[in-house]
Amino acid sequence: MSIDVGEVLKALDNPTRLAILGWLKDPGKSFPDQEFDADKYGVCVSSIQERAGLSQSTVSLYLASLQRAQLVTSQRMGPWTYYKREEKNIAAFLKKLGGLI
Repeated sequence: MSIDVGEVLKALDNPTRLAILGWLKDPGKSFPDQEFDADKYGVCVSSIQERAGLSQSTVSLYLASLQRAQLVTSQRMGPWTYYKREEKNIAAFLKKLGGLI
């Protein structure tokens, strides 16, 4: 699947979504109270929600937007969903964007 630059730019055109992606860059530092290894498994939606100070539904919509843009991946662990950055796709986006501008 190819990176859609327009979809990524839409996803990043929101300060909170951009902040979430930044927090996930160093999840162990950004979310030190995470029960599981945040670098390995990602960060629980509830932890992201708490840091963002927004409702669970809003944070879930933001994460879905980042996932549609292929910037994050998710995995279920029991009743919780954990998100982490998709570094390969972020690098591909930056390379593609660099070629366009």
